[in-house]
Amino acid sequence: MLRLVLPKGSLEQATLELFEAADLTVVRSSLVDYRASIDDPRIVEVRILRPQEIPVYVAEGLFDLGITGRDWVEETNSTVHSLGELKYSKATTNPVRVVVAVDGDSPVQRVEDLPNGVRVTSEYPEMTKRFFAQKGISADVRLSYGASEAKIPDIADCVVDITETGRALKAAGLRIIDTILTSYTELVANKDSWAHPAKRHAMEQLHTLLSGTLEARDRVLVKLNVSEANYERVLAVLPSAKSPTVSRLASGDCAVESVVQKRTINTVIPALKDAGATDILELPISKIIH
Repeated sequence: MLRLVLPKGSLEQATLELFEAADLTVVRSSLVDYRASIDDPRIVEVRILRPQEIPVYVAEGLFDLGITGRDWVEETNSTVHSLGELKYSKATTNPVRVVVAVDGDSPVQRVEDLPNGVRVTSEYPEMTKRFFAQKGISADVRLSYGASEAKIPDIADCVVDITETGRALKAAGLRIIDTILTSYTELVANKDSWAHPAKRHAMEQLHTLLSGTLEARDRVLVKLNVSEANYERVLAVLPSAKSPTVSRLASGDCAVESVVQKRTINTVIPALKDAGATDILELPISKIIH
């Protein structure tokens, strides 16, 4: 039913890992094969292509559904329907930012300080042109094929580039003066495909699996036993997504389970033990579906 296109390059491995965790394992003959398959009745075709191309191909109807970055949707000015953000990237869960940066020794503090005729190098020429036009600055924008930071300050006056943390730009001697766009990875659909009831339903189901898998990455399930005497003390230190599940045991004690943020578990478990909890288990969660 659905023709799906996934990103090749920096997002490739993280995307394949996400799909496998969502029980949508992508199968291909080799790491360089651009054609793949998923053993799922909703997906009839899988292609792996550069994320820069994906919004255009989805908008044109060559694919029903694709994963790409908001940065490339904006750069290509593609008309697609977004099912929502998928908060993952090549290394972290943080978004990437499309930023304007200048040489660290430049007197420029704001984009508005840049003169007409400023030389700008970027892998996002269209977005960059629109941005400077909105600022009322006539810019000489040139397409960069990589290593944009190496062109400052002799080849270009500033760069429009992506960063997750800003560390790489700082290490190259550059200073960020503005942010054009904050970009997450997104699941995007062709407008006509989204209007098709059966395809739309299938897309929503796939989105449920992917978003539920991503949410589960930050959570663990904690199970424990507690006596009636310590029940209130334990519940007072036990975080919960909504409210914990409590069952009465034959002994009269209570069995309690709750979803807890993984980053807090190192302090929660000792606190539960101090409060009187016993038989504490920490279990991984595959998906959280609301």
